[in-house]
Amino acid sequence: MSGGLLIAGTTSDAGKSVVTAGICRWLARQGVKVAPFKAQNMSLNSFVTREGAEIGRAQAMQAQAARVEPTALMNPVLLKPGSDRSSQVVLMGKPVGEMSARGFFGTAGSVADPSSGAVPTGDRLRGGRQEALLATVLDCLAQLRGTYDAVICEGAGSPAEINLRRTDIVNMGVARNAGLPVLVVGDIDRGGVFASFFGTVALLSPEDQALVAGFLVNKFRGDVSLLEPGLDMLHGLTGRRSYGVLPFQHGLGIDEEDGLRVSLRGAVRESAVSSPVGEDILRVAVCAVPLMSNFTDVDALAAEPGVVVRFVDRAEELADADLVIVPGTRGTVKALQWLRERGLADAIARRSAEGRPVLGICGGFQLLGERIEDEVESRAGRVEGLGLLPVRVRFAREKTLARPVGEALGEHVEGYEIHHGVAEVTGGEAFISDGHGHSLDGCRAGSVWGTHWHGSLESDGFRRAFLREVAAAAGRRFVPAPDTSFAALREEQLDRLGDLIEEHADTDALWRLIESGAPQGLPFIPPGAPA
Repeated sequence: MSGGLLIAGTTSDAGKSVVTAGICRWLARQGVKVAPFKAQNMSLNSFVTREGAEIGRAQAMQAQAARVEPTALMNPVLLKPGSDRSSQVVLMGKPVGEMSARGFFGTAGSVADPSSGAVPTGDRLRGGRQEALLATVLDCLAQLRGTYDAVICEGAGSPAEINLRRTDIVNMGVARNAGLPVLVVGDIDRGGVFASFFGTVALLSPEDQALVAGFLVNKFRGDVSLLEPGLDMLHGLTGRRSYGVLPFQHGLGIDEEDGLRVSLRGAVRESAVSSPVGEDILRVAVCAVPLMSNFTDVDALAAEPGVVVRFVDRAEELADADLVIVPGTRGTVKALQWLRERGLADAIARRSAEGRPVLGICGGFQLLGERIEDEVESRAGRVEGLGLLPVRVRFAREKTLARPVGEALGEHVEGYEIHHGVAEVTGGEAFISDGHGHSLDGCRAGSVWGTHWHGSLESDGFRRAFLREVAAAAGRRFVPAPDTSFAALREEQLDRLGDLIEEHADTDALWRLIESGAPQGLPFIPPGAPA
């Protein structure tokens, strides 16, 4: 088998990421060597690959669905918003600078010649636009297609964004240049899916329409036979068939790109879960700070029977929490100001004085310290932190990207680091060490912990030990379940996605589409793309 497919959507959050992961898992179970690909991602949820490259977490999870190691080739361009109008541009896993939306999508200036295959960086990238990265994107895709039997590509937003089509490098721009067939996913739970399918095709140029093979309905509730007449009529209107109707299922998903939905948290909350092992539950409050990044860190906590996780933005919501988490953020100084404005900073300080548990992760760790010197992210200079940890933070222009391994609370722990802040720990107790008495990261002062390591709570033994400490400090008779395996839960979820494709999509037709491309002679639907 040799081929590829691009999964587009009628809107953002139509289910592209989930469908891509499901197809990857289905193909992997058939013995196909498959890889995911997303040319350009915009997300604050990122991951670090083995070679030290930063990519979107969704692509890392899709790689896990495909049972392959994630690499920078699978997500060559990552945009990490710093405000409504600007983002950090991460190219081939490394940050190359901040750019405004107008600068990224706007008029080209001095850039690397796309025909040379050179990667534009630094000032040349700032003078250019998204379009200049097309050669890099296509080279990455070509490398994957030369290595794998099939590459399942995920689009972004909608392919019918007519104002962005000229510089598109993630939807039809990739499909056209790589000759990929396109499957359009629509979320029927939102309503209007037939109009969305028809309108998406009808706003594409004839050349783009020729690659759109058909549709996949997502999140359907009810009797499929009632939907079939509509699908037949859509086929008659567009000449394109449906490749399946995926039912709405609770708790499905992979690491989210945006928003506050936490996939495994949803799975625990919405499905039958074992009762708490101990007599009490633990309540975890996660401060919903601005520009929150890698909120997936709390997935592993929510997967524990008896642990209730919620996101909060008011001081009074911390009152009954047994553990407060200040998560990562792309704007540490902005998050610190937000905590103070809302009274959350004072509430956290009172918790610390009372010996009640607080955990800071990455940016959350930094703002719990004594002071921050930032001439990189916010350019605010010296800012006083909350003073709950003996830590001083200086922001470096070089970003730390690492996959460290260590020991904490007597247990093995793994994580990944993505931060500009460099922490100088001046006191307290060591948190994560190398197992030989040398501190690797973070610190502890009383009931307040801090670490730069994302994903550390996915280490089962460490998570259980940490929860025992929290329960003791909170005075709760909570006992961690002895057999919760976060990795196994994640695998089960990816298998459920594969089952969804295998049981509810026309897999024979999908196979032909991936292997042979879009059917010939697909009709043009007017009016097409505007000139």
